Amino acid sequence: MSSSKSGSSGTTGKPAAKAAATGAKAPAGTGGPAKTRGPATTGGSARTGSSAKTGGSAKSGGRAKASAKPESHLAMVRRARRINRELAEVYPYAHPELDFRNPFELLCATVLSAQTTDLRVNQTTPALFAAYPTPEDMAAAVPEEMEELIRPTGFFRAKTKSLLGLSAALRDEFGGEVPGRLDDLVKLPGVGRKTANVVLGNAFGVPGITVDTHFGRLVRRWKWTDEEDPVKVEAVVADIFPKSEWTMLSHRVIFHGRRVCHARKPACGACPIAPLCPSYGEGETDPEKARKLLKYEMGGQPGQRLSPPADYPGKPAPALGAG
Repeated sequence: MSSSKSGSSGTTGKPAAKAAATGAKAPAGTGGPAKTRGPATTGGSARTGSSAKTGGSAKSGGRAKASAKPESHLAMVRRARRINRELAEVYPYAHPELDFRNPFELLCATVLSAQTTDLRVNQTTPALFAAYPTPEDMAAAVPEEMEELIRPTGFFRAKTKSLLGLSAALRDEFGGEVPGRLDDLVKLPGVGRKTANVVLGNAFGVPGITVDTHFGRLVRRWKWTDEEDPVKVEAVVADIFPKSEWTMLSHRVIFHGRRVCHARKPACGACPIAPLCPSYGEGETDPEKARKLLKYEMGGQPGQRLSPPADYPGKPAPALGAG
């Protein structure tokens, strides 16, 4: 189920074929093992002909010398745009990983996703939206009853307060409709720039960059910026890419962060963009060990959505209590 007006999937094509074309591991059940490539130099450009034959581990002597010329801004921009192009080949099915049928459901689900997984939100929202399908219904909810419905997402009292507040604001100030402007969205209780950009990009087709923890971690590992503040990260990345790419770039980067480039132990040896990564080697470089670290469809496991888009190559997530 994905009814966003802008279309939440990437380019069309067979995921396995495109993954194979970039050296990525094909999603489970769609192809064989990956052929990953070696690390990038500190200058950021991929070393042609230097792929590790065993799947991404560095050859001896393959690291750039400490005296290598620092990467110019132009070279970084070119490398960043190449990463985006290659991620588009690896994840042609990238999409928002929250189940929703309309802007209101996406807005609520995004608010609930703070400090929890999209999977847990998706397992929780069916009952929530069955009880309160419209802003008017939700604004009239008994707080204690809503708290019980969203308890699995954590911080349920604060989230209940936000949902009641934003629903009342939608009812009273916007005629029961979710506004399609950033300035209006960020005025709603519990809604910041990240949530607003998710809603704008996926429910209204308005380009936006979603700087969550995965996005921030990866752009710093890729040396696009060293900024920590999400608003500053958003501004820097917005200057690197054309506006038309912002929404899908966000999905691709977040997909890669959840599946391959993990916070604690990135799967460097199974990473399809290893030649472009100046941080290659921070994680597991052995190809076989790295492949065991892959998650969701890349690791042959269920995804986060109970109702994923039709082109998603992995398994739907189980309902709450189903396993």
